[in-house]
Amino acid sequence: MRGPIVFLITAGVLVAGCDPEEPAPAPVPTPTESTVETAQEQTSIMRPEMEVERPPIPLEPLRVTIPFADGGSDLSEVARTRLKEILESDQWDQVERVILRGHSDAGGTDAANMRVSEQRAQAVADWLMEAGLDEESIRVIAFGSQNPAQPNLLPNGEPNERGRAANRRVEVTVLVPEGATIPDPGPSPSPSPSAAPTGESSAPAKGGQPKTGSGSPS
Repeated sequence: MRGPIVFLITAGVLVAGCDPEEPAPAPVPTPTESTVETAQEQTSIMRPEMEVERPPIPLEPLRVTIPFADGGSDLSEVARTRLKEILESDQWDQVERVILRGHSDAGGTDAANMRVSEQRAQAVADWLMEAGLDEESIRVIAFGSQNPAQPNLLPNGEPNERGRAANRRVEVTVLVPEGATIPDPGPSPSPSPSAAPTGESSAPAKGGQPKTGSGSPS
């Protein structure tokens, strides 16, 4: 009788060591159309609450210098480019008055300098009127060589050609009504870290280099 008992115990151990069959995982429920619509409705309801209303920004007067580096009173390509930038400004959309201050260098007589500075300011005024500005909204002031932006002479008494070229200019001030504002655009987006920096061209703009030499166009 000892032999059959050992056989039965061994068979029982083998049956207990066998892994039972694992149950299949429960199926994941698929979202229904109504569930998706409810989630979308909840998202749309939250969006207005997260938008912050920003107060408007006060609009200051715009000041731009129109160069006449080559002398005379004709508008160069650089001068026309800067005038076009005025037309694209927020101040131009709400312009109330424009003040044009004409200047010259100290190369000529006082009378000649006063005359050419007025001609330069009037050339800018004519361009602005062609762009749609009323003549009544423009004030022209001629200063001649009275208010130089840079010295007309070098320390040794020689003519400062670069300084004189910078003095041949018209200063434009675009005034806006008191209390004028523009919408706050909000914070600027951060640049992408992967974006490579781009450098500005160092080539001089056409008509932007002053003439050199002993002459002085005023």
